[in-house]
Amino acid sequence: MSSLNRKHYPAKLAEEGAVDKLLSSEAADPFDLQRFVDAQHRAYATALDELRSGRKRSHWIWFVFPQLQGLGRSPTAIRYSITSLDEARAYLDHPVLGPRLRECARVVAGIQGASADDIFGWPDNMKVRSSMTLFARAAESAEVQADFRAVLDRLYDGVEDELTAEQLAR
Repeated sequence: MSSLNRKHYPAKLAEEGAVDKLLSSEAADPFDLQRFVDAQHRAYATALDELRSGRKRSHWIWFVFPQLQGLGRSPTAIRYSITSLDEARAYLDHPVLGPRLRECARVVAGIQGASADDIFGWPDNMKVRSSMTLFARAAESAEVQADFRAVLDRLYDGVEDELTAEQLAR
């Protein structure tokens, strides 16, 4: 249950049902995954096209391959960070975000003859490794986990991101 209630809002908003709508949306999306859906709205097709071409050229890494909170320092990295394994699992279970992340992972794993640095450049190559480590650990089925492990195997010799692994172990 949300810590918010009607007394925290002006009476006019409560009368119009805005508070009820806000509270119900918090309950339906406790991790605010909608922020990723909104960010991907215009950028996802571009991201997928760039991945299919084998080279990331524009700015979408934070909300297509999110990483664990505390690893990125920019305001954008912080906004699109994942706070926990529970949030990562919710991301994977989301009807839009989970399939998109898996699709991108499969495309990346299928790129031949290019390194992570060739595809993503620095420092995005590290962000992808971090993201794949997080979601491989969050995956609750071997089938889903395999998509992320394939990226780790193909681009990083199967080695997980050490900082992500350490933070998850805490």
